[in-house]
Amino acid sequence: MKLDVIMNEMNEKGTYTGNLDFDMLALSSYSTNKKKLIFIDDINYITDKVIENNNNVILTTNEIASKGLFSSFCICDHPRIIFFKIHNYLSCNVNYKRKQFNTLIGNNCSISPLSHISKTNVKIGDNVTIEEFVSIKENTVIGNNSIIRAGTIIGGEGFEFKRNGNEVMSVKHIGGVVIGENVEIQYNTVIDKALYPWDNTIIGDYSKIDNLVHIAHAVKMKQRALVVANSLICGRTELENDVWIGASATVINGVTIGKNSRVNIGAVVIESVCDNESVTGFIRNLKRIE
Repeated sequence: MKLDVIMNEMNEKGTYTGNLDFDMLALSSYSTNKKKLIFIDDINYITDKVIENNNNVILTTNEIASKGLFSSFCICDHPRIIFFKIHNYLSCNVNYKRKQFNTLIGNNCSISPLSHISKTNVKIGDNVTIEEFVSIKENTVIGNNSIIRAGTIIGGEGFEFKRNGNEVMSVKHIGGVVIGENVEIQYNTVIDKALYPWDNTIIGDYSKIDNLVHIAHAVKMKQRALVVANSLICGRTELENDVWIGASATVINGVTIGKNSRVNIGAVVIESVCDNESVTGFIRNLKRIE
């Protein structure tokens, strides 16, 4: 994909420098060997890692471009908005979004006729239970022996909106959800799909998720997590193995919850939590788990 060609097709203006070919869109913090299109509209996002990876194509401002740190960039008004406009524009492009296939359902599954499963881009393993009024959206994978209780939505559209002048722009979600083996998701829970086509929200093997839980886009939950009712886990959060999330807890986006850690009832986590720590109230009230 070539940035100047796409921008011209969208009737967006920019001033271009360098090689504008890119393979994927991603945030500046995402590590990959592929060539990324990213945006930097704030000097605080210019980390050593971003500077060292001079393979990226940058949407940025004139002020930041003038620092001479990047070789391939586009100077434009509102780089963040242009970035997500490009994502939305490409979301219908067969070379950008995921390839389509007919839904596959494994052996010995118990699926309520009152559930809804997308006819495309869903893979369901063996011995899976899906109860009534469950909705399984495109780009979902469910592993063997997992249980999805009534009223749950898997692969819902995430909450990602950008203010654009007097309007609010919706950002399309075209990623997926991967649910491991021996997972149980109980009643009226929502798990959003990831935003980018290469990304997934992941629920690890043997994890158990209670009623009325919201798991936002691109959360990465490893094995044996226990997530209690009314919890909110915001986007791009990472949960290591054997984490406990208590009732009505909130975990802010983009942090990491270390292995064998506890986020107790009603806690609000605004920073990453180390292995074997227990959070009560706000994150700064920590104690070691013996």
